[in-house]
Amino acid sequence: SKWRIVLPDNGRQWKDWKQASTFYSRNRIQTTKYTWFIFLPRNLLGQFHRLNDLYFFFLVVLNWFPQVEVFHREVVMLPLAVVLLATMIDDALEDYRKYQYDKTINFTKTRAYDK
Repeated sequence: SKWRIVLPDNGRQWKDWKQASTFYSRNRIQTTKYTWFIFLPRNLLGQFHRLNDLYFFFLVVLNWFPQVEVFHREVVMLPLAVVLLATMIDDALEDYRKYQYDKTINFTKTRAYDK
């Protein structure tokens, strides 16, 4: 846990202020859920928290054993792959729209009003 340090504006403690201010993030809005590096693992983890995706994944795993195989492996993997891909595309498009909106908001000029 980091504490915010407020220093008086007398110029003597400029070095301490500069060092302390590096711990805080910039004043910008970020509502996106993913980055390019973590999109695939975080999205798959989020999708496999749903019961229906786990059910289809369980069927895929069962069909890899020849004793329990009911359908061809490819036939059972197809519904899971289609659902995962469609949801992944939808999440990516939604997150990209959030990124564009955040970019618009962050580069909007503002001005202060005096009362």
